[in-house]
Amino acid sequence: MDPSVNERQTLVRGLGLIAAISVIIGNVIGTGVFLKARVMTCNVGSAEWVTLAWIAAGLLSLAGALTYAELTAMKPHAAGPYVFLRDSYGRLSSFLFGWMQMFIARTGSQASVAVVFAIALNDYLDGKLKQTILETNILGHPFEITSLQIIALVVIAIFTTLNCLSVSMSGQIAAALTFIKVALVLFVGVGAFALVTGGSFASFGMVETAGACEGVNASVRYGSAEYTFLAGFGAAMLAALWGYDGWDNLSFVAGEVKDPNRNIPIAIIGSVLIVILLYVGVNVSYYYVLDPTAIASVSKDSSVAMVVVSKFFGGDVLSLATGVGVAIFTVGLMLSSLGTLHTSILSASRVPYAMAKDGMMYDAFGKLSVNAVPVNGVLFQGVWASILALSGSFDTLTDYVIFGSWIFYALIGSSIFVFRRRYPDAERPYRAFGYPVVPIVFLLVAGWLLINTMMTAPTQSFIGIGLILLGLPVYWYLNNRGNARDAGAGVDK
Repeated sequence: MDPSVNERQTLVRGLGLIAAISVIIGNVIGTGVFLKARVMTCNVGSAEWVTLAWIAAGLLSLAGALTYAELTAMKPHAAGPYVFLRDSYGRLSSFLFGWMQMFIARTGSQASVAVVFAIALNDYLDGKLKQTILETNILGHPFEITSLQIIALVVIAIFTTLNCLSVSMSGQIAAALTFIKVALVLFVGVGAFALVTGGSFASFGMVETAGACEGVNASVRYGSAEYTFLAGFGAAMLAALWGYDGWDNLSFVAGEVKDPNRNIPIAIIGSVLIVILLYVGVNVSYYYVLDPTAIASVSKDSSVAMVVVSKFFGGDVLSLATGVGVAIFTVGLMLSSLGTLHTSILSASRVPYAMAKDGMMYDAFGKLSVNAVPVNGVLFQGVWASILALSGSFDTLTDYVIFGSWIFYALIGSSIFVFRRRYPDAERPYRAFGYPVVPIVFLLVAGWLLINTMMTAPTQSFIGIGLILLGLPVYWYLNNRGNARDAGAGVDK
């Protein structure tokens, strides 16, 4: 391609309102809503407190969404959060954010959901799919590659290719997969009330006693000698926030949203409200079917939602009706994983594009394809996500990055005060509802969660910080190449 043509190209505003909402909901609804009820019950012990944790986490996400909506409408650029940090706190903060997104957060999540798809497919085929391809020992640690990891690579490759197409095509795929995700949540939630006999709301008067709670730390395990309620509720909220993670997704592709002044605030705020209603509703349905102890005793290798679905139509998994219900859920969970993978690739690839336009990433990431897609960023994250999927280390990375992500959520949210003070007369198509109270509450609660996590899980917290700080020598190198551009010089408006 002629370089001069690429220089004249800009990202195309090809995402309408429905596609914009789909980008957010499609990335938020993944596997968390089906998997987190077990550990949250172990954290707080009762249906009431679990429900309150989902509501509190949803309201915190909504407070963040209200804040992000003003920032994104004011600066509807590609890789919005990167731009917000760069323009408020400088290039180092934005670089470290982009570093975390490129090498840890987004690619680790993509590897994770691709493997979840492979695991669900293996379960659907009664475990017959998994075969060991390579088994060895690396530096004293066992290492193997199985057919499930190869399937994950194939899935990553397929959706990486799809995201190299036009943004309009990617938005249409996101809308279709988002419909499936919402339908799956409704299938489990409505089915629990309509298709299960013997369900009762009596579980809301019970507490968890002697549940298995596999893998739950004693410090946040309800009923243990080390337990404190504040630590347990903080852990439950952190688990719920993993389920809500992705509410900021539209800000990454804001430069490609049609009529951004109107569509961005509606999409961000509306999608978070929809997800809160879906999540709270489906979690209430879990406790309608199962009591807290039964939920806490679900295997960590399964999901509460799967146990609930297996009780449809009398609970006989050998019957045709129940078997069909389980099959629908399993296939739906696989498609839900694919939807999360697709929307994550779509949004995250815009981060290296914006960094390259600043001269803070290699120039190749700043080039667009003939379809106006930052294809090099898409391909890079596909390769890196594949490496993480093969390494088997992605679970650890995603555990650490929850803590790291909320450091940046808080930092980005605080930039609204910087912009209000520095640019009081700037055009703001949407002003954050409840300013300054809502952003302040968002920052205070986020700060409490970070401190609580550092106290209850210090090792994971400081390793997460360390992984982010590994970007410092890279920043120093790129910043001293001699060709770094002035901040904001080339980012598309």
